Amino acid sequence: MQNQTNRIERHQRIQYVTAILSILIVILILRLGWIQTVFGRSTVPNGSRTVREQAVIQRQEGIVVDAGRGDFTDRFGHSITGTWVRVPVLFPGGPVKQDDSLKQLARILHTDAAELLHRWRGLGSPLIWKDSSGSPLELSEREAAYVARLAPGAIEALPYRRRYNRTANGMQWLGFLYERPEDSYHTESGAAGLEKMLQPLLKGEGETVISHLVDAQRHTLPDTGLRMSKPANSYYPLQVQTTIDLALQRKIEDLTEHSPMKEGAVVVLDAGNADVLAMVSRPFYDPQHVNPQDSEWSNRAVKAAVPGSIFKIVTAAAALEAGAAKEGETFHCRGEYGAYGLACWKEEGHGTLSLEQGFAESCNTVFAKLAERLSTRQLTQMAEALGLGQQIGWQSENLAGMKQLRLFDGEEAGRIFDSRIKAEDTGARVQTAIGQRDVRMTPLQAANLVVTLLHNGEVRSPRLVRRIQYANGGTLLELPAHALPAAKGTIHPHTAHTLLHWMEKVVQEGTGKGLASAKWRLAGKSGTAQTGQAGRAVNHQWFIGYGPVENPRYAVAVLVQNVPADTPNQATKLFGQVMDLLASSEGGVSSS
Repeated sequence: MQNQTNRIERHQRIQYVTAILSILIVILILRLGWIQTVFGRSTVPNGSRTVREQAVIQRQEGIVVDAGRGDFTDRFGHSITGTWVRVPVLFPGGPVKQDDSLKQLARILHTDAAELLHRWRGLGSPLIWKDSSGSPLELSEREAAYVARLAPGAIEALPYRRRYNRTANGMQWLGFLYERPEDSYHTESGAAGLEKMLQPLLKGEGETVISHLVDAQRHTLPDTGLRMSKPANSYYPLQVQTTIDLALQRKIEDLTEHSPMKEGAVVVLDAGNADVLAMVSRPFYDPQHVNPQDSEWSNRAVKAAVPGSIFKIVTAAAALEAGAAKEGETFHCRGEYGAYGLACWKEEGHGTLSLEQGFAESCNTVFAKLAERLSTRQLTQMAEALGLGQQIGWQSENLAGMKQLRLFDGEEAGRIFDSRIKAEDTGARVQTAIGQRDVRMTPLQAANLVVTLLHNGEVRSPRLVRRIQYANGGTLLELPAHALPAAKGTIHPHTAHTLLHWMEKVVQEGTGKGLASAKWRLAGKSGTAQTGQAGRAVNHQWFIGYGPVENPRYAVAVLVQNVPADTPNQATKLFGQVMDLLASSEGGVSSS
């Protein structure tokens, strides 16, 4: 009886174990099926690849050839970033001895055969071969063809997406990237410029990897060839279309290279809508090799500097609007003003001259007298009405999930008076009226001041980006041109027209008469600001204006910084060269 009971219990235990094992097997089968059909199609934490794809990648030795970051184009669709080139990639298991082909390869890679062989033997993973500057070595078509024949599977000439041009340039508005080693998926982020301001949109959806399949010992599997894996999202990476004319940008950079200009900026705006067509900052920077401790990467076009006599446009506007002077009124300049330590730049004086002539000749005496008739508040309000003392770059709120979108990284507002200046300080007001003392203006503001006058006193908001598109060509965002939302007041159209006419006189018979031989009829205002650098007296030289006079298409600001005192105005000459370049451009640039 006891034996029978034991047999029944054993049989029941076997049934229980069998049932449990059956249930576990069913669960396992369902789990595997779910992984294959559902989870396998879901993404890993970076949101770019499925688990199934990631499992395959783990069996590969690969190299990242495209980080998946969004790219920039100019207004015509020409690439600013993201050029595909061919680069040599070494895979583990290369040659084991030196021969003629290895020596030829070493010459292509700008090294010697022994060094190449040593590094090849020590490889534990694929390696992009780099040049002396630390950038991936670019191969010509002939070199790429030779590399491809040398040792397939051991070295390949692979396509690689180069982010930036190889030479230094003046496009600091574009910015640069910095590495984020703590982020295993998106290893680079925008550190400055548009790269920084548009980072949430540019970061992409994952990398493109070219690889070989390998075995457990990481040896390449024979006859498997190269494989490419990339994100399957057809909307990314995004493409940012800027307002820049890339050909014009490069030509102006070349002009500055062949000029005495070492520091400063050139800004070219479309007179119709204030779009930035070119923005050059000197000294140039190399976005691939940036030292954060240096200042080359800083965009001087949006940094405020002492404006000198170009600020007399503001003083003249304030005097006309307040009725503090009449257009035909005359003044007398004897050189020395006799107060506030002020003198005219022309030592012997200009004699008797009208307000219009005083503007054309940039007479300090005339504008000192105007300042004595104006209040600090009147000067400040006029400057603000013309877009000074504030950030003017295009901006918007609540776009594409961003609370605020700004386009000009590091843009400074500038200022009119130091906050500590007392309203009744006439000396400070006189110095400010001629563009000295504490007043500061950016080259972007200076060029936009001209656009403001051309628009009857309406302040436009300069734009650097026109639209942002999906990879499939669809539009994510349109960034329409618009007036400055924060504009504080305006000026009468008659005042704007008067000032534009006076700027013509500057070129016809005043301080800008050297431009009379330009290809177009031009108008503008010169400026020389006295400042200091490292304890020595230096000047900032300016020229701002527009052309052609008959049908204004471009507003240009040129700032040449920190030149020795008494140096002829280099900014005036460079302004003329830029305008001649624009006049020679086939078809010019159209507003949109």
